[in-house]
Amino acid sequence: MDEALKELGDLIAAEQSSAVLTATVMHGELIVTARAELVDKLLEFLRNDTNCKFEVLCDVCGVDYPTRLKRFDVVYNLLSLKHNQRIIVKVETDARTPVPSVVPLFPAANWFEREAWDMYGIMFSGHPDLRRMLTDYGFEGHPLRKDFPLTGYVELRYSEDEKRVVYEPVNLTQEFRKFEFESPWEGAHYVLPGDEKAEGQG
Repeated sequence: MDEALKELGDLIAAEQSSAVLTATVMHGELIVTARAELVDKLLEFLRNDTNCKFEVLCDVCGVDYPTRLKRFDVVYNLLSLKHNQRIIVKVETDARTPVPSVVPLFPAANWFEREAWDMYGIMFSGHPDLRRMLTDYGFEGHPLRKDFPLTGYVELRYSEDEKRVVYEPVNLTQEFRKFEFESPWEGAHYVLPGDEKAEGQG
């Protein structure tokens, strides 16, 4: 199986040399790294070529590497029903450089790209309706970025006085908690619940 995927990767790299940076087989999967500005041309080739026929777009998602200059990966997962093969296509981009939308090629990419925009702030040029889909209107930031605070920036609640949902700055109050980091089986200096009857045996 790995040999067949390697041959396919070599074919794709040869046919799409301007778009493909690397084609490797890892953990039984063919992973193609491509130039972001040419990903739509590459995916069109993968869909139409007789040796590929990756006609099903299973997913488009983002990955955040905040220490990189191009901090985002956009990952495309495709399936060929004809050849019973899968392929992963990865491209790198940053928060300001849009990636070409593949909605004209795969209509299923519509909501995937909207989700990547909403959660990561990854832009897709040529998308027919790039707007938030999971967060609220007026939401600030992108929740799946690694530098997004776990608490968010605002909290919302229903105000009984105003009879509507209101937004307020985050105000988390936590009671003091003491954590015991030792193993409860080895280092605890107290009787564990349920072990009371074990006292005096041994």
